[in-house]
Amino acid sequence: MTAETDTRLLYMANQIARNFEALGHDNAVAATADHMLAFWDPRMKARIAVLATEQAGALTPIGAAAVDRLLSGAEPAPQTRATRFAAVDEPGGSDAG
Repeated sequence: MTAETDTRLLYMANQIARNFEALGHDNAVAATADHMLAFWDPRMKARIAVLATEQAGALTPIGAAAVDRLLSGAEPAPQTRATRFAAVDEPGGSDAG
């Protein structure tokens, strides 16, 4: 990966961590790890693990703890499932009408 890609990946991890920061440290770590587990490509997760080691201090404390949690193999309970989408034939559940 390029240096630009690495910088962007660190930025994204920290942005997610900052978004959940108001939940308190432990809940924010769980929510950040859950988000990465659910939405990040396996290559992104592998690379952030390398970057967390190579660039100590580049991640916020919440971001670093979330990566550590993922590396330990722990799967956090779902934290951020705020929306349940309607099934194809189910009415409602959309802002589109």
